[in-house]
Amino acid sequence: MPTIQQNFVKVLGTGSFLPGNPVPFDDIDSYLGEITQAPAQVLRWLKRTKNIMKEILEIEYFHYAIDPQTKERNEDEITMSVKAANRALEAANMRAEDIEVITYGSPCALQMPSTSTRIQEALGIAKCADLQIHANCTSAYKALLTAHDMLRCGRYKNALVVSSTLNSPVFSAGYYNQEILKVEDVLLRWFLCDGAGAVVLQACEENKNGLFLDATHMESLGGKKAPVMYNRMPAYFVDYRKVIQEGLHHVCQLAGNEIVDRVVDDNKVTIFTNGLQRMVQRYSVDLSKLRFFQLNMPTKHVVEVILGECNSILGIPKEKLYTRISKMGYPGPPAVFISLDALMREEKLNHGDVILSFVLEVSKLLVAGFSMSYKEEK
Repeated sequence: MPTIQQNFVKVLGTGSFLPGNPVPFDDIDSYLGEITQAPAQVLRWLKRTKNIMKEILEIEYFHYAIDPQTKERNEDEITMSVKAANRALEAANMRAEDIEVITYGSPCALQMPSTSTRIQEALGIAKCADLQIHANCTSAYKALLTAHDMLRCGRYKNALVVSSTLNSPVFSAGYYNQEILKVEDVLLRWFLCDGAGAVVLQACEENKNGLFLDATHMESLGGKKAPVMYNRMPAYFVDYRKVIQEGLHHVCQLAGNEIVDRVVDDNKVTIFTNGLQRMVQRYSVDLSKLRFFQLNMPTKHVVEVILGECNSILGIPKEKLYTRISKMGYPGPPAVFISLDALMREEKLNHGDVILSFVLEVSKLLVAGFSMSYKEEK
């Protein structure tokens, strides 16, 4: 039986793209449009909750692929992906035609052919392998995991990992059937915005001089629990008139005790922290060398709870947190690569530094993460 090759995987370059100018929280409705036709109790809830959400999130600015004058879309998931990918390729000093595989993660999977092949086409790559991962916040991590494994085993040498999300159309006033809106249908309107990120990876025989992807991890923990974030679409193509009429397309998220009961394990610890502990133990992540901890969640008070858990259970100091969400908004899956790109461009890494990133996707209670370490030849 042939031996599987085990390569090291180097991060050659990162790139990101945020559309438009930063939009303050108070201006969200001027971009997405105001909800005016919802049931009275929903309108009262929106009015009462907006300032509470502003305080809970503590996100100063959002980015939307919307022209501020015409209110027309000026980007899509492919154009944003290509802009982020080109910046990552430039940072890696690599030509697009040298990419052998593209892995793409996003919650949107409506197009045929797949978005990954359209990104390939837009980059001018005549031939490569491609994979599209359909998930919410874990999709970027899963795309990274897939590329990581394919490079480690020697299947390919150069990989482009991309994630993009255009959330604004899903939360615009005109997208909803407003007359049947429920509170859970509009909660995420204040959370999510638009953006794209990309990473270029390369298989190497030695782990010298550079940032290396050491471990990638994912788990699905909601096999016996109901989803927290969802739409009401059935598992087949359905008449769009029925979709609009019944609001099957509305993106919903639960809140309050309903979500707490599902994200806290029997040991009274969040599934985030329990999952992170399993990852750290499984891959022997050296937390004594941790320099940056990426925690990709948009809600400040939840982040503070999890940071407290990680400190008491794993010994991760709260000061290790690295995030840019307050200034860029939260575009979902690509946030991890956008934040990593900012880190790579703003910070100087030292030999042995470890970067640890982890996320909880509440849709069906999924977790994913990765660890990287910086090597410098003496």
